[in-house]
Amino acid sequence: MQFAKRLQPLQSNVFADMDRAKAKALAAGQQLIDLSLGSSDLPAAAHAIEAIAQSLYDPSTHGYLLFHGTQAFRKAAAQWYEQKFGISVDPETEVLPLIGSQEGTAHLPLAVLNPGDFALLLDPGYPSHAGGVYLASGQIYPMPLLAENDFLPVFADIPVHVLAQARMMVLSYPHNPTSAIAPLSFFQAAVAFCQQHNLVLVHDFPYVDLVFEQIEDWGKNLPNPQSLAPSILQADPDKTVSIEFFTLSKSYNMGGFRIGYAIGNAELIRALRQVKAAVDFNQYRGILNGAIAALSGPQDGVKTAVNTFRQRRDVFVNALHRIGWQVPKPKATMYVWAKLPKPWSQDSVEFCTQLVEKTGVAASPGAGFGKFGEGYVRFALVHEPPVLETAVRRIAEFL
Repeated sequence: MQFAKRLQPLQSNVFADMDRAKAKALAAGQQLIDLSLGSSDLPAAAHAIEAIAQSLYDPSTHGYLLFHGTQAFRKAAAQWYEQKFGISVDPETEVLPLIGSQEGTAHLPLAVLNPGDFALLLDPGYPSHAGGVYLASGQIYPMPLLAENDFLPVFADIPVHVLAQARMMVLSYPHNPTSAIAPLSFFQAAVAFCQQHNLVLVHDFPYVDLVFEQIEDWGKNLPNPQSLAPSILQADPDKTVSIEFFTLSKSYNMGGFRIGYAIGNAELIRALRQVKAAVDFNQYRGILNGAIAALSGPQDGVKTAVNTFRQRRDVFVNALHRIGWQVPKPKATMYVWAKLPKPWSQDSVEFCTQLVEKTGVAASPGAGFGKFGEGYVRFALVHEPPVLETAVRRIAEFL
């Protein structure tokens, strides 16, 4: 058989290689501690689960769900944004349900890019951002994220000839994999840049709530800790060029339920809706009912998740420091982004492969997130503190 050329860039997948290495370690009798996948091990809130459970017995929820049937969910999403960020949102024209935010980042390029157009992506960055561009037969210009720039891209470094052919920019802060955060001033500069160059500005925003630092640590008089993770729509309140993707996977521990939404510019929402209509119907109504309960109900579970990951961060980073591996303490996300020690400083794949085969500890190689991720490794804090401490002891023996 002959397949489309657009599949060629998708054939190399570091994470598939890591899955094979994990399987090999298990077959050899290793006890696996998997810190490679950012899938929360915490439970979804009971009131969200109950809303889904009750829906199962309602046969009216069992059929296809068209756009109009998602109105209650869209209203809940709009109200959530208005309460959190003070942004007015029209649930009819500015909100679209998604099967997780990854669906949005993968499908939007089909609505924005013509073959050969450039998308400006963070490097390192989340792999599905690149996958969507490749499926749209677009080109990628990687914006390097360097420690000396606080893992923020430098817009002035983008070549003029690339900008002339670019149609979209994708940002994501708090950032996976580096755990970097970006101030509102950065997003304001990004909005101005995209307005100037006629670019669609996409912000993938799954870690909005997983922020650990207190305002005093920044020395700024901001209204609440949420300001450490601003929405792109705070920088573009008129929604001139921007669209933002949110998922309930992280804040609400509902990753397996595959529910999120897009919010932003009405034209972009309409275009993404056209692509979505050609690909799938909406998520099961019962899951939307659970998401409504999560967004509009008690938020204690969100606070518990934040405190849990803060504790795990402290335990894991302190343990690494004790074995001599100096890594910065992340201000957000569920990850630790660690610069590899010698002799592994330019071979993250080999480091992760040998680490899991010899110790059972699985991590994600920085090279899997892009060229400028090489030299780093990402640990996902998806186990309880005693397990994380065991993982560090094994890492110490390996090093």
